[in-house]
Amino acid sequence: MTAPGRRSSTFTRLLRHGFTDATSAERLLDSAELAPVRNDPVLLEALGATADPDLALHGLVRLLEAQPSPAARRRLLDTVIANKPLRDRLLGVLGASAALGEHLARHAADWQALAMYEPRDLHPGVEEFERCLADAGDPVTLRVSYRRCLLSIAARDVCGTTDVAQAAAELADLATATLRAALRIAGAAAPDDAALCRLAVIAMGKCGGHELNYVSDVDVIFVGEAVDGADENKALKAATKLASHMMRICSETTVEGSIWPVDANLRPEGRNGPLVRTLSSHLAYYQRWAKTWEFQALLKARPVAGDAELGEEYVAALAPLVWQAAERENFVADVQKMRRRVVENIPAAEVERELKLAPGGLRDVEFAVQLLQLVHGRADASLRSGTTLDALRALAAGGYVGRADAAQLEDAYRFLRSMEHRIQLYRLRRTHLVPEGEADQRRLGRSLGLRTDPVGELNREWKRHAAVVRRLHEKLFYRPLLDAVAQLAPGEARLSPEAARERLVALGYADPAAALRHLEALASGVTRKAAIQRTLLPVLLGWFADSADPDAGLLNFRKVSDALGKTPWYLRLLRDEGAAAQNLARVLSAGRLAPDLLMRAPEAVALLGDGDGGGLEPRTRAHLEQEILAAVGRAGTAEQAVTAARGVRRRELFRTAAADIVGSYGTEDRPAEADQGALVDRVGAAVSDLTAATLAGTLRAVVRDNWGDELPTRFAVIGMGRFGGHELGYGSDADVLFVHEPREGVDEREAGEAATRVVSEMRRLLQIPSADPPLLIDADLRPEGKSGPLARSLKSYGAYYRRWSLVWESQALLRAEPVAGDADLGRRFVELIDPLRYPARGLDEEAVREIRRLKARMESERLPRGVDPKLHAKLGPGGLSDVEWTVQLLQMRHGAAHEALRTTRTREALAAAREAGLISAEDAEILDEAWVLATRVRNAVMLVRGRAGDTFPSDVRELAAVGRYLGYGPGRVGDMLDAYRRTTRRARGVVDELFYGA
Repeated sequence: MTAPGRRSSTFTRLLRHGFTDATSAERLLDSAELAPVRNDPVLLEALGATADPDLALHGLVRLLEAQPSPAARRRLLDTVIANKPLRDRLLGVLGASAALGEHLARHAADWQALAMYEPRDLHPGVEEFERCLADAGDPVTLRVSYRRCLLSIAARDVCGTTDVAQAAAELADLATATLRAALRIAGAAAPDDAALCRLAVIAMGKCGGHELNYVSDVDVIFVGEAVDGADENKALKAATKLASHMMRICSETTVEGSIWPVDANLRPEGRNGPLVRTLSSHLAYYQRWAKTWEFQALLKARPVAGDAELGEEYVAALAPLVWQAAERENFVADVQKMRRRVVENIPAAEVERELKLAPGGLRDVEFAVQLLQLVHGRADASLRSGTTLDALRALAAGGYVGRADAAQLEDAYRFLRSMEHRIQLYRLRRTHLVPEGEADQRRLGRSLGLRTDPVGELNREWKRHAAVVRRLHEKLFYRPLLDAVAQLAPGEARLSPEAARERLVALGYADPAAALRHLEALASGVTRKAAIQRTLLPVLLGWFADSADPDAGLLNFRKVSDALGKTPWYLRLLRDEGAAAQNLARVLSAGRLAPDLLMRAPEAVALLGDGDGGGLEPRTRAHLEQEILAAVGRAGTAEQAVTAARGVRRRELFRTAAADIVGSYGTEDRPAEADQGALVDRVGAAVSDLTAATLAGTLRAVVRDNWGDELPTRFAVIGMGRFGGHELGYGSDADVLFVHEPREGVDEREAGEAATRVVSEMRRLLQIPSADPPLLIDADLRPEGKSGPLARSLKSYGAYYRRWSLVWESQALLRAEPVAGDADLGRRFVELIDPLRYPARGLDEEAVREIRRLKARMESERLPRGVDPKLHAKLGPGGLSDVEWTVQLLQMRHGAAHEALRTTRTREALAAAREAGLISAEDAEILDEAWVLATRVRNAVMLVRGRAGDTFPSDVRELAAVGRYLGYGPGRVGDMLDAYRRTTRRARGVVDELFYGA
């Protein structure tokens, strides 16, 4: 029994050497197997140098126990103590990999593979591994031989004899030798099949790129041909049997476990396509059907097994197609969309621990490098390596990426790949998740040489390298475009003008020469302004490229920068405020309206930030009215007052449009708004409130300029149509009625003249040509239409409606709501019209027929010639008019009985009708979806074209921009139009039933 003092001394030494369970370690050292060396300091030092001393000691004891005789145990111990290279390799493996420790315990003689290395063993290739696997004649012996080879790779890796890139290359070479051995075994089992066909195995993915992990699917594609004189169909069947058997040999679990899954899903048509195709069939598929990602995958294609000549023919035939992929429409967008889809599919609980797929992970580096290879590899063959780090170095050497960026990215990639290797090596399981347990993280950190604070240092280094990747992976593509037009340090390579043009075209720029001129104007020079622009532009270029019109985005950015370049806060806002730069990029490249509004007052850029600029949240009507009335009060004349009010309106229209664009596109930190109805409601409410506040300010200015404090008649503005319904769009006129009531002692004629003069002056002031968008007032819904007076007294309205009102006028009054002027007069006007729009007994059949006749006539007469009715958002089947007239018919029929129906808002009335049981929930949802979509289309057209429209644009870029606003990515315009037709067709079916009674 160990004396207490000695135990304490050993216990302390074990802790000092990195053991975490010193009690168990002390017990193992006292075991019979280690008795001869328990006091040898060499062993303790060697164990303490491993990633996990406890694991290494446990594995060593198990290996000793597995030896067939005492002599064998003694030979192993003597070699471990005397042979430092073996000691480091063996204990290093045992301390890093529980799985290889298990292998050594089952195959007790395999430790001798680490005893000595010939020079050629230090960096073995395919031939050396093939010799090691030559005796394997069945799946079980193949697995044992494979693990023995893997043991030597791991030993060189953990001891630092090879770096991470060399280890990955050796793993790929071992996989190549294993595939050849598996195919040899399959061929020996079916010699008749092997005689009928030529079969080539093409490695893809990391195996093809010579950068395999310890445990990874080995991606392959099979190419088969008939031997001379053989029937092709029989040959392909034979080749398929051989390929399937080869895959099973590697993938199936035996008493010795499995090697790795062989995955053939990268083949044409994926798992739905034939496992083996002829070369001509492969070629036909890639020429006609392949998607962008399939050409990206072919970057790493490499023949590894089977018929070498056929494999080389395959690569030679497909290579020209790979290097033409960058010319495909939406090429960059497709690649980036694929990357985003990968991130979106990561389970939320795993994102923070995902080493490969999460933002800042290995896949970001690989995607960035592959994107650049595909763009520039056609003209520069030096870029065509399938190995990520080799390709990255070639890109830097050619000036396609900055040398400093490439060096930082390589360091990060090496660290992250080392983490991935060591995580997988522990259990030899396929995983990319950083372990959560402290013991696992401690072993991982120590395996990477982090010994002072393994867990803390590991997490700091991991986060640091991931941050570098996040920061650089997109800039890697865009920053050299600036270097092409800027002064570079001596010796730094530059992107050639032709390469810059290729890259801009790949990004979707229609005029790359103009884009380069803009970049030169923005980023050249040695000023602080140019330096900040060079920092911002690589990211901005990516966001512009994510729009339908990158050229417009960059041009607009140059205009804003020219206007605000000397303003100290502008570039600081974009550099320091997290959301401002991306919001600006979205706004400038989404169409004409928002940039036009911004150019008239570029200081509104401040609204796009996170700070004191007010942000993009819409302001309430009370706040707007307060600001406008204060501005009117400070102005000297009515013209100056309304100019100030229109300036506020322009700024707030920009705020609303910017918020709508950002909400529709989404940002890196906030996804696009999922509730399309909420976006529509926000725009409608914001523009309607802004219009009301502008009219209130204009009314105050006119009255003050002509009558002082008080008008001879009380005066109110009644919003009609979309204005009264809080549903105004960007290009909507303000439909209104004007009502007045003479003050006591004022003659009716004088009051009428004063009211008419107010209306005329308001309309004039709001339409004076200026830098601000005009506000058109439309009073055509007044009694007698254009033939009637612009303003009527409340008494006159009452007389007219009692005697002459037609059913369409009652319907129009459903949207009437006071918006400005005398609140009490507005309230009394509403009381006057309520019996008309919500008849106590509903509508009689004649009135219903009249409404239907009016609607049918409008459909036939007002639809523009040459327009596809099914795509007209207002008058087309299932469009705005269909839904609104259906809802309004329900309101007039049932509004008297159901108070909730007495609203000017379409969606609110539709919801009330559903709650009242007047329409089914399904039909209500169909109508609501169609109304929201049609409204969004109209808003999109105005945002994109800068002028109102009810139909989809015919211009290709404008149509694509409408699609982006509606949530359809590049190349999905057809999907957008199909979805619109489908949605409105369903709505028309409901309208036919509810409105027309079909």
